[in-house]
Amino acid sequence: MLLYASTIAASSFLLFLIQPILAKQILPWFGGSAAVWTTCLVFFQFVLLFGYTYAHWTTRRLPARVQVIVHALLLLLSLAFLPVLASSAWKPLGSEDPALRILVLLAVTVGLPYFLLSASGPLIQAWFARSFTDRTPYRLFALSNLASLLGLLIYPFTMEPRVSLRWQSYSWSMLYALFVLLCIGSAWQGWRALPEQLRRTAPSLGDEPAPTAPQRGAWLLFAALGSFLLLAVTNHVCLNIASIPFLWVLPLSLYLLSFILCFDGRVGGKTWYRRGLFFLLTGAMLIPMAGFLQSSKLTLDLKLTIPVYLAGLFVCCMFCHGELAARKPAPRHLTSFYLMVSLGGALGALLVAALAPHLLSGYYELGFGLLLVSLLLLFQLRSAAIPYLLAAVIVAGFVGLSWRMQIDRYTSETRVKVRNFYGSLRTWDTTTSDTHERMRKLVHGAILHGEQFLDPQKRAVPTSYYSATSGIGRTFKAFDKRELRVGLIGLGAGTLAAYGRAGDYYRIYEINPLVVDIAQREFTFLKDCRAHWDILLGDARLNLEKDAVQDFDVLVVDAFSGDAIPIHLLTREAVTIYLRHLRKGGVLAFHVTNRYLDLVPVVALLAQAQGLRAVHLFDDVKGSNTDAYSDTDWVLVSDNAELLARPEIAQIAVPIPQHEDWRLWTDDFSNLFQILK
Repeated sequence: MLLYASTIAASSFLLFLIQPILAKQILPWFGGSAAVWTTCLVFFQFVLLFGYTYAHWTTRRLPARVQVIVHALLLLLSLAFLPVLASSAWKPLGSEDPALRILVLLAVTVGLPYFLLSASGPLIQAWFARSFTDRTPYRLFALSNLASLLGLLIYPFTMEPRVSLRWQSYSWSMLYALFVLLCIGSAWQGWRALPEQLRRTAPSLGDEPAPTAPQRGAWLLFAALGSFLLLAVTNHVCLNIASIPFLWVLPLSLYLLSFILCFDGRVGGKTWYRRGLFFLLTGAMLIPMAGFLQSSKLTLDLKLTIPVYLAGLFVCCMFCHGELAARKPAPRHLTSFYLMVSLGGALGALLVAALAPHLLSGYYELGFGLLLVSLLLLFQLRSAAIPYLLAAVIVAGFVGLSWRMQIDRYTSETRVKVRNFYGSLRTWDTTTSDTHERMRKLVHGAILHGEQFLDPQKRAVPTSYYSATSGIGRTFKAFDKRELRVGLIGLGAGTLAAYGRAGDYYRIYEINPLVVDIAQREFTFLKDCRAHWDILLGDARLNLEKDAVQDFDVLVVDAFSGDAIPIHLLTREAVTIYLRHLRKGGVLAFHVTNRYLDLVPVVALLAQAQGLRAVHLFDDVKGSNTDAYSDTDWVLVSDNAELLARPEIAQIAVPIPQHEDWRLWTDDFSNLFQILK
């Protein structure tokens, strides 16, 4: 019994621990996008499905002896994949489909070990049910989810802050080798416990009736909906703060906790899932979750929305998984049950991570998922008393209306609305509130990424975060020399090209091809730029690693104003790359205007580590007569003390707080909790 439990706990612990380890390894290669995590989840969900399919087929078709031999050989073969380190040969070139490359990369790096970890859980439970016919194996399923939860929580709080990425992989690989020994021991023990006549024959299905098609459909539906909501809520949260393991792990932890409570939780002899209570809670949580979708102001209030969406995710998952647990079959059919559960999980993940970016122009999937939950709740209450049925109808109607209003708000008067792996983009024309001038805006998700006056006489005027009084505007003014070489990380609407003069050279690094297309098609900053300019598509850091030395006078790092923060552009290693391309006396300009994060101390520590000076420039535009300009924070890093002391720069310089106890950000360490506003 202890051997079975230990093996299942080890497999589930390793199964979920490897997810953030590998995702963090490859996150910088794909621009730090939140879609990296959801794509990883699709891979893990589908390999889980393949593992459950293998477990179902082998326990139904193969004699116990052959099961043990086949599984043991595969386990030994999987040791050839160790250590599980993503090869740098898989770094993208910039032109390929990032989602497809991630899927292939993960398959090559951890495919067989993850497949066997996935298969071992249901296999061992089947062996347990066969050896101990008087005990239920579903408690082992709850144990596996508890171990998975432990693996997830250990990563952000214990492993990530203290262990380098390389040693994270080495540690996991050593634990995996130990798991292989445990699993082979469990297989051998299970085979030996069988009577001699059962060792050489395929197992009988027993007398219990096989699950019906409606039963299997219900398993699939409830499992798919829980997985769908997990990824939709994770996307919603990560896109508004940062794509970091903690924000990936928290929704997934709540998802797993619902499995634990629904399949094994006991209180007073009853399960934690009480249908009446969770029907009520689900209806109650759907109201604010759907309501926030139609309000951009509430959506951006993360202190309110994150707790609501995470609590709502947990309640909705309790509803889905509680109904799933209530329909679990006799132990004889548990591999069939797990197969449908994993298929549902894979389909839910596929819809959000793979299909939605290609089929939808905006992030509409969360509202769709909430509508499905409300309709499923209504169906479950179809025979209830009239007041309960009426309440369910009202909830479903409100959710559907809110989803429709979200779509209308997103598409109303929009000129362009497109979406891909890196997020959703839209442009529209509007009028300034004070001067009534026409402007065109570019928004990525919910964050402004540039705007331009439509008046031909003013369209060359830098706006939003890049006005003449902003930190970057003053930086360009402070340079006396002509023919500047300028590097731009992040294109946006192309506003900074407005500073380009004849003889200047601008080298622009942009990861999203849709941004390049919109900047050239919807805005004229690039078209009107008098400087010579080039655009390099792909992750800026990877391109700078490969580039010959550029001798930039100014290198602008402009990727932190919102959406998912690309942390890999704010580490010691990244700054080392930037400085290789910066001339002596040049300026490294970080645009750190951000609604949620105070990145100024992070940049200051990076400058200090390189022996450079850092100056924080804050431009307060409250006195301007138009809302075409925004308050901005820029941090200039340079060895040019004379330039940093120029009056136009010193005029808006503000002190940088000292944090003696803060650690320097590196590729192995970052801490967003410290800088949350």
